[in-house]
Amino acid sequence: MKPSQKFAALLAVAACCIPLMPSLSASASVTSKPFGTADGKEVSLYTLRNASGAEATITNYGGIVVTLLVPDRTGKMVDVVLGYDDLASYIKTTPYFGALIGRYGNRIAQGKFTLDGKTHNLAVNDGANTLHGGLKGFDKVVWSGRPVESKLGAALELTYLSKDGEEGYPGNLNVTAVYTLTNDNSLRVDFTASTDKPTVANLTHHSYFNLAGSGDILDHLVTINADRFTPVDQGLIPTGELKPVAGTPFDFRKATAIGARIKADDAQLKAGGGYDHNWIVNQQAAGELGFQARIESPRSGIVLEVSSTEPAVQFYSGNFLDGTITGKKGQVYAHRTGFCFEPQHYPDSPNQPAFPSTVLRPGQTYQNTIIYHFSTASAH
Repeated sequence: MKPSQKFAALLAVAACCIPLMPSLSASASVTSKPFGTADGKEVSLYTLRNASGAEATITNYGGIVVTLLVPDRTGKMVDVVLGYDDLASYIKTTPYFGALIGRYGNRIAQGKFTLDGKTHNLAVNDGANTLHGGLKGFDKVVWSGRPVESKLGAALELTYLSKDGEEGYPGNLNVTAVYTLTNDNSLRVDFTASTDKPTVANLTHHSYFNLAGSGDILDHLVTINADRFTPVDQGLIPTGELKPVAGTPFDFRKATAIGARIKADDAQLKAGGGYDHNWIVNQQAAGELGFQARIESPRSGIVLEVSSTEPAVQFYSGNFLDGTITGKKGQVYAHRTGFCFEPQHYPDSPNQPAFPSTVLRPGQTYQNTIIYHFSTASAH
């Protein structure tokens, strides 16, 4: 069986609440309640429920997925994302728990790029570099939210206008992100954006997942549909090389525990403090929805399959979680108690002409779909 056939087969297996919208699907709904204020604006917490009994709570502050309840192999509902119980904690400090990321996900070297002969200097927030949009990226702003009808399940539309010059980026960028909790237990994110000046755009989602609900994630089995990855320097900026994963700790073409090789004597693992790298997904065509990764918890039996239209995916193994954060229900988030899979374009693409372009021009529409599909597997 060819690798593409193998992955295709794998994917195939694969209290003051105000009701806002009756769903087109039986038992699916969207409700809302106050969640505090930020930047002088009222913030809401929306609850999406699907016909299968799964539930997601999402706030319009940063588009953050606060909770995501899906069934384990016994039918017990498990919250599979890290986060906080209250808005104040997200505002005070967060490593991007559950947030929408923009205007540019991942890193831009030295906080600047040149477009059409003009250099744009960005807000620097990661050493000498810009990370996840800057000092106040899309994860830290209040979006406008409203429920929308969807035949797929319960849906929430979030919109935001990123003004010309915000964090140093050119152009007024109108962004829409639609979250849908589908009736087959997928959390789907559909991004669209348009601009009035040439700019760059690389939007993604940044949930920290733990498919067992607690404990570390080192026993989670990971498969990544990628033959190559982009090595990084000490600042986690891609060197420009597209390196084969074969023979390296970055080869997840067969299901492998996250912890199996994470402490290997490897320069790239040392640079990232573990996995914090961009894999180049094996896809047939640009913009085509394709399978990216599969993650399974042997403890809960919960399986997560990640699909996207993006050409790459960042896998992060929670290296900077260090026990200083106490999250929902008093959980202490120790080292590697969560992982991220962030479908995206390559990091630092605006400074690397050989990478797929992230330039967005007036008249064009940016589109990006991310699907996190949940199911269960029997005990091994």
